[in-house]
Amino acid sequence: MTILGDLLSTIFERRYLAFAPDRQDSRSMEELTSALVGATGEVTGLSAATHILRRYQNMEDDEKLAFFHHLASDMNIDPEEVRSALEAYEADPSKQTYRAFMSAVEPNRQELIRRLNQIPGATETLVKMRADLLRLGRNDPRLQALDQDFRHLFMSWFNRGFLVLRPISWESPAHILEKIIAYESVHEIASWEDLRSRLVPGDRRCFAFFHPTMPDEPLIFVEVALTGDIPGSIQGLLIEDREAITTDKARTAVFYSISNCQDGLAGISFGNSLIKQVVADLSAELPGLKTFVTLSPIPGFTKWLQLEDIPYHDADAKQLRTLAAHYLMSAKRSDDMPLDPVARFHLGNGAQIHAVHADADTSEKGIAQSAGTMVNYLYDLNKVAQNHERFATAKEITASAEIRNLDAAAKKQELKRPENEEEAVQG
Repeated sequence: MTILGDLLSTIFERRYLAFAPDRQDSRSMEELTSALVGATGEVTGLSAATHILRRYQNMEDDEKLAFFHHLASDMNIDPEEVRSALEAYEADPSKQTYRAFMSAVEPNRQELIRRLNQIPGATETLVKMRADLLRLGRNDPRLQALDQDFRHLFMSWFNRGFLVLRPISWESPAHILEKIIAYESVHEIASWEDLRSRLVPGDRRCFAFFHPTMPDEPLIFVEVALTGDIPGSIQGLLIEDREAITTDKARTAVFYSISNCQDGLAGISFGNSLIKQVVADLSAELPGLKTFVTLSPIPGFTKWLQLEDIPYHDADAKQLRTLAAHYLMSAKRSDDMPLDPVARFHLGNGAQIHAVHADADTSEKGIAQSAGTMVNYLYDLNKVAQNHERFATAKEITASAEIRNLDAAAKKQELKRPENEEEAVQG
């Protein structure tokens, strides 16, 4: 099937490359975008789309910003047209009036993005385009509104049904391995030998999601360690001269690093599906696995301690564990969701806070962001669904008795919080 798919893809790409323009187009970007949205002929549309994408790739930031402002302003919805279409639908709900309303509320820039995506290889360019938009339009409400159109389309294009899970091994193509090194965002991969130690031993696994239109670009990947027990430090997992265990002795699968790879896909969630699929695949491969758990960082913990004016540099292991449990359980955003982004992710997936560990990440980054502490989130397959439901509906955090007791102990100390805790930690 892979060979057939590659063959069909090649035929498809050659068909469209036959229409690719081989000369410059003197029209402005505004004229090209208008021509693409209004094109009724296939060749005309493909030519305009190709010129837009080629020209965009050669733009400087100021030119990209001007292009985004054009899309945000000139290709936006017409509020008056929307109001009129809604009134017509309210007065006479029908197929025709509903279609007119849907047409009015969809800005032309959405159709433009769809038509740009007809060009082979355009999806990757559009993902990079959105990364530029997020970077350049961070403080511009109009560009943030434009981003909602990109996000709306990407959520459809990159839904789970289109994603392909691939194992990453030492035999994977070199260009893929180079990107795993580059995209690792949790525990830096310092060298090829470091990468080898994470892929080659029989008690190590790595999996990544790919999209068919971006076969050489991982979207997200997870690194897994197979162990006997639940680990309490990343040093123990990544030590170079450790002795690998045989898979028949593995009882625990530890997700110790999950890295998103594409800035242009920010806000498009893959992690939930990735973990579920990897759990299913590992369970099928290794029936002896009984426990699925993470060893996760606690971003923002030290900044929160500083804002709480809590001295922690001389705190012992028990004190740090108590404070970490309290942070994870009780530090909340204004919407009553956990302040910690990693906690929100795993609790939203149905995991529970299982244990916290001091001296678990002694790297410079680990000390800076979490005073060396780490946390295990446990994925109990019999309880994931109900945990997720409680968190989603009631914002109820599921935690082990040990974590709840540590949180209670911290509360007895009457820790003082800043008035605007969320803004302080995130800022």
